[in-house]
Amino acid sequence: MALDTDTTADEGPARVVVIDDHPLFRKGVADLIAMTPSLRLVGEAADGESGIQVVGATHPDLILLDRNMKGLDGIETLRRLRELDPEVRVVMLTVSDNEEDVLAALRAGADGYLLKDMEPEEILAGLARVTRGRLVLSDRLVDLIARALREEPRPARVSEAGLTPREEEILGLLERGCSNKLIARELDLSVGTVKVHVKHILKKLRLKTRVEAAVWAVQNRGGV
Repeated sequence: MALDTDTTADEGPARVVVIDDHPLFRKGVADLIAMTPSLRLVGEAADGESGIQVVGATHPDLILLDRNMKGLDGIETLRRLRELDPEVRVVMLTVSDNEEDVLAALRAGADGYLLKDMEPEEILAGLARVTRGRLVLSDRLVDLIARALREEPRPARVSEAGLTPREEEILGLLERGCSNKLIARELDLSVGTVKVHVKHILKKLRLKTRVEAAVWAVQNRGGV
């Protein structure tokens, strides 16, 4: 699920930190980034604790984070990174397509979830979207999330959710994968106002994350 329609280029290369306990994979990612003018590797770490220190020292724009690591795992590392810098973009890049892992990462604040077995070009395209303020999700995970959402009762379509016109407008932008900053720019609102609207949308839909809201909207867009 690309969750992206924006093709505007960034002003400069995004600063990237890679946190993964497999040296060969870190080397592969570093080589990939080195061939990409829009990205620049500024740090790497083999575990969550040292990764948090590297992030604190380098202040990156984007963090690539493994799910399963020794010691501090990816989810707890993500939570602590969010406390350190709520605005930094974090993408889980992992082998796990387990439903619980995916939902836990998104609910902990991940801006995307990509699988290591994707083609390098697909991974780079996903990272480019994230650096432009978009959400990104491996295509095969969309159905997984949609199935999980169907397990709990919620409105059958957007038109039945009781959203205000502004909330429907914002949900449409969430569906496109827009961050709060992009939504604020698109609608000429403050980021704080957008956050309040997103909070109300999630409450009405009985969802926990903007990614879940985007997937739900794709699956239930009838009547928008």
